[in-house]
Order: sequence, then structure tokens, then C-alpha cells
Amino acid sequence: MRRKNLRIIGIPKNVEKENGAESVLNEIIEENFPNLGIEREMCVEEAFRSPRFVNVKRPTARHMVVQMAKMNDKERILRAARQKRITYKGAPVRLSADFSAETLQARREWSDIFKALKDKNLQPRILYLARISFRYEGEIKSFPDKQKLREFVTKSPPLQEILKKALISEKRKKGEKGHKPQSTETDK
Repeated sequence: MRRKNLRIIGIPKNVEKENGAESVLNEIIEENFPNLGIEREMCVEEAFRSPRFVNVKRPTARHMVVQMAKMNDKERILRAARQKRITYKGAPVRLSADFSAETLQARREWSDIFKALKDKNLQPRILYLARISFRYEGEIKSFPDKQKLREFVTKSPPLQEILKKALISEKRKKGEKGHKPQSTETDK
């Protein structure tokens, strides 16, 4: 689930043709984090534009994926990026971790619950890797999976009412995936 890749969001088109995709992260580090202490030439193994995802309703720029040589370099860059607004040649860009497909799917599975919590102003967050947290009765509650959330919700009737639709729809989805129609005597 953990990878050495960084995702750079907001890089203008055709920038990698000028100096090469590998140099983009090095230029970002030089511009924004001159004292980070990473050997600039050694930190990038490979860089490329991610494939364009076809979604006609929502045009998005292609992201750049950079494979780092060391996991520690990636973590240090991300830590520094959280504390500062990052730019590339004056244009704002974002740096984030590049998650595996399994992690992204796990994060998507929280979407119904996330929306229900957001509607009630419970300040939900999806935490690294795929945990959900929210503020409830003045405390921040965090859950690694839906089973733990269900166990907590059964003890709290107001929260049970808020999440009833999201948790019921989740059970239906699981029921449809695992349901096989059984043949009866009348079918034969």
C-alpha cells in the first residue's frame, strides 16, 4: 500500500519537454525548499505524466508522477509541503502521495459515510491511508474500517440516526455482490 511515488498536481502542459520530467521535482525543491537537505540529483528515479482519465464532465489536467529513490525523501518533501504553499515557476502546484489502486478504492468506500457526516457538520476527514475521523461530542473519533464504526454507532443513537442510510446502503451493496440466486424445486 505504501509507495515511493509523489504526485505533482498543477504542472502546466509540455513543461517536461523542455528539461525532462525528472527535473521538474528538482526545480520545485530548489525553488521552495532550498534547505531541505536532499541530494537533488539522486532523489528522482523516474518521472512521467499520468495517463489522462476520460471524464467529459470534468476536465482535469494530467498529473505528474515522480518515483523517488528513497521513501524517506518522499516523506520529508511531503512534510515540508504541508507547511508551505508550493509554486513552480510562480504557478501554484500541489504535492501529494501517490496511492495504490487498493488504497484509492478503500478511500472511495468511505464516501457515503463522509457525505452524511459532512451534512451534519461533524468535520469528517479521510486520514492516511484510508481511515475516517470526525468530531463528535467535542472529541475526535477515528476508525480504520467500517466494522469498528458500526460497533461505535450502535452505542450512540444520535449518530446511528445520522449514519443509518449510509450504513444500510453499504449492507445492500455487500448483499448484492455476495448474493447468488438459489435454484428451487419449482425452477427445475
